[in-house]
Amino acid sequence: MNIQEIRKQFPILHQQVNNHPLVYLDSAATSQKPVQVIEAVDRYYREYNSNVHRGVHTLGTLATDGYEGAREKVRKFINAKAVQEIVFVRGTTTGINTVVASYARANLKEGDEIVITPMEHHSNIIPWQQVAKTSGATLKYIPLQEDGTIALADVEKTVTPNTKIVSVMYVSNVLGTINPVKEIAAIAHKNGAVMVVDGAQSTPHMKIDVQDLDCDFYALSGHKMCGPTGIGVLYGKKALLEKMEPIEFGGEMIDFVDLYDSTWKELPWKFEGGTPIIAGAIGLGAAIDFLEEIGMDNIAEYEHKLAQYAMEKVGGVEGVTIYGPKERAGLVTFNIDDVHPHDVATVLDAEGIAVRAGHHCAQPLMKWLKVSATARASFYLYNTEEEIDVFVKALIKTKEYFGNVLY
Repeated sequence: MNIQEIRKQFPILHQQVNNHPLVYLDSAATSQKPVQVIEAVDRYYREYNSNVHRGVHTLGTLATDGYEGAREKVRKFINAKAVQEIVFVRGTTTGINTVVASYARANLKEGDEIVITPMEHHSNIIPWQQVAKTSGATLKYIPLQEDGTIALADVEKTVTPNTKIVSVMYVSNVLGTINPVKEIAAIAHKNGAVMVVDGAQSTPHMKIDVQDLDCDFYALSGHKMCGPTGIGVLYGKKALLEKMEPIEFGGEMIDFVDLYDSTWKELPWKFEGGTPIIAGAIGLGAAIDFLEEIGMDNIAEYEHKLAQYAMEKVGGVEGVTIYGPKERAGLVTFNIDDVHPHDVATVLDAEGIAVRAGHHCAQPLMKWLKVSATARASFYLYNTEEEIDVFVKALIKTKEYFGNVLY
């Protein structure tokens, strides 16, 4: 990977923030966009803006080809069996909520179990809380090890024949933990449960094969993988999606409408009511082209090196606590003794460094860590070791600013 050549393709990176070169370390929240994605979205609006599927005119055909072509790119990118298994949604949150509203509400009853983990993003906690309340199902948690990992022995103990749904994030947005979702899926299936994977933090950074994982549902967000905001994907096994009812009704998702009854289109369109996210899908397709040209294995290898370099450098600063396991995805979540993470982020911002501070939509995990909030530096294919050095130097400056003594 030629990082400098890659960086040239991200216009936003080449600017000054607070009179310092921008160091963007917040890709876990949202990634930056290469010029190929920006141009693809711009081209759609400039040259062939039109609605999809319904029209027979030239612009409508071009828009439909772009939209459905993006669906095929997604299918290949995550190795789904068929395009019918790829549903465009707003993002991971909408994908998980679709599974809850359509599959879980129809299949859960009193006495059933839903199993998740304490490290989940709120988007993979709250929907399950709500459906547990309405269905009478029990919400259970797989315990975490001291380093924030999951032991398969604990999965075996927690998942029972009463478990109907297991929903786990592939990569933690706080700890960087890479969960053994393939093995968890096998345990879920052994007990007759379906496996849902939150792929928001995994899809941008590693090669994904949903058939190999054998998950039943997989949700991802385009904006975290160099694509536009407002577009994501819900993958579902065809046999399951075919039995599920749509949750949004209106145009585009219907087959035939009578005065008192209606029928639905086939997959995947029955889940895509109304005018779909056309520009977003086209932009996501361009992002996939960009990532595949670089190679997901190359990206994963490079980010692993960055994460290990950052762990070593940040870990060498006295008074800094790092959370999560040694082997991790490309992020470092930390606190400086006696300094609130929001203050850390504010001082870093004055140095042109963008990090995230807060509970990261993971309040149960913050409680488990016995903190109210943390700071997080997250990396992507356009970051460099030199940027990490700038970041660590600024961390030391932050400690000095707040009166900490360096030894």
